[in-house]
Amino acid sequence: MNDLKRLFSYLGPYKRDLMLAAAFILIEATFELIIPSLIADLIDKGVSLGDVHFMVYKGFQMVICAILALITGLLYARYAARAAYGWGARIREAEYERLQEYAFSNIDRFETSSLVTRMTSDVTVMQNAINGGLRPLMRAPLMFILGTFFSFTMNPTLALVFMVLAPCLGIILFLIVRKVAPMYKVLQKTVDGLNGVVEENVRAIRTVKAFIREEYEEEKFENVNEALRRKGTDTNKTAVLNLPIFQAAMYLCIVLLMWIGGNMILSGNMEIGTLTGFLSYVMQVMNSMMMLSNVFLLLTRSLASATRIAEVLNEEPDLKDAKNPVTEIDASDIEFKNVSFKYSKSAKENTLENINIRIEKGETVGILGGTGSGKSTLVQLIERLYDVSEGEVLIGGKNVKDYSLKTLRDAVGIVLQKNLLFSGTVRENLLWGDPDATDEEIWSAADKAGASEFLHRFPKGLDTDLGQGGVNVSGGQKQRLCIARTLLKKPKILIFDDSTSAVDTATEKEIREALKRLEGVTKIYIAQRISTVMSADKIIILDEGKVMDIGNHDELMRTSSIYREIYDSQLKGGTL
Repeated sequence: MNDLKRLFSYLGPYKRDLMLAAAFILIEATFELIIPSLIADLIDKGVSLGDVHFMVYKGFQMVICAILALITGLLYARYAARAAYGWGARIREAEYERLQEYAFSNIDRFETSSLVTRMTSDVTVMQNAINGGLRPLMRAPLMFILGTFFSFTMNPTLALVFMVLAPCLGIILFLIVRKVAPMYKVLQKTVDGLNGVVEENVRAIRTVKAFIREEYEEEKFENVNEALRRKGTDTNKTAVLNLPIFQAAMYLCIVLLMWIGGNMILSGNMEIGTLTGFLSYVMQVMNSMMMLSNVFLLLTRSLASATRIAEVLNEEPDLKDAKNPVTEIDASDIEFKNVSFKYSKSAKENTLENINIRIEKGETVGILGGTGSGKSTLVQLIERLYDVSEGEVLIGGKNVKDYSLKTLRDAVGIVLQKNLLFSGTVRENLLWGDPDATDEEIWSAADKAGASEFLHRFPKGLDTDLGQGGVNVSGGQKQRLCIARTLLKKPKILIFDDSTSAVDTATEKEIREALKRLEGVTKIYIAQRISTVMSADKIIILDEGKVMDIGNHDELMRTSSIYREIYDSQLKGGTL
């Protein structure tokens, strides 16, 4: 329930709409409760006595009550919809904002498909709880209390008949809710699994088609889809048990009341109109109990979704600014002091072990190593995409934890191994580097990145649409655009994480030559090709998370067997 309370705090400006919706429900229910007593008077005092004037008068009152109930019902629907969808939008916005605050380590704790479900399907469940649950939640208690009161007022003896059934129905409802509650949690996790398969297939569609695995993927989807169908069927099969049970109880109650009431009419202890009005109240009381049972089921499902949403909102970002963060980076020298790192506290071994490196301001540094040696992990610590497990990373002599994240990440430009462009034009993507950049600055960055050559060939130039994820450009073009985007940041530290792997060696050489002219910028290249780092001031050899050798090309050729082995395997007897 605490999760629900927290989510209701996001109602904000829609709290007024929710309160108005609740008020209109109560007014509507009041008008509906008046009608049975009017029916009883109509029959007992109008029809039985043949008083036409009285019948017209009571009929007019019934019509007025019905019209007012209709109007208040429509007003309820309007305000409930505004409250539900406004509330849902604010919850999704809060989840998305929290997601933007996450560190990589936070995101690692959730599957992407699960995050999508928590922001869509789970929020929809919460909206449906307002749209479908508020009305019965407000009406049912009022109709139960007033219906019971009026029925006891009409005939206490008959009222005891249906009151005996109430505890039995309550016990049955409790048993149903207790069984179905955990089933809803499993159902939402099954939706996660389905979304995961769809997301993976769409993301890897080219690989699927290249290996002709369409049938395999169809079968995989069919399995998770069938699992969702079975789980949904089983859950709802249990949840709807309350309907036949309540209907059976209601019809049994009506039969008993007709039998007992009929005998009372025959004995002269009750009027026909009284029995008719009494049955109307009984129907309202029984319907209110049925509505309450549906509300409990809806609340049970909402609690499952509320818990999943609250997990996203309650997740505290692992990376936070210091209390008084430094907001300016004066120098771009970098130092790793006794740095060790592992992605999870429970991991037995460190990904990086006892790293001690110093990179001077304006130096060009290359990092070489095999797959899994920790190259990408090392540079991610500079920008605080992750925090070190031991030791410290310094920039300009200060621990990176002392800087505000905005200041740090503005000063560090990183072109990741996975190059990602967004839907939109070339200009819109490049402006991520600097929203205020002029076209002249954009073209200058594109020149340095070797991108202007193909951009000039595009009919629309910078206004060329890249499509979703940059599907309209090749891998090499995408890499060069990502480099241009990073250069527009004008960072003090530039990191290239194997970001020219899809570019031919001649173009790569041109890019390196252009980047050399960036004065005062510390440049770090992670590469698989030794030609990328040969001219670097300093080359770092990593192996299994440890620094094996450090030096320039000539020094490493003399002292490092690992470097010579890489050189011989790639370049000996060949050309750069």
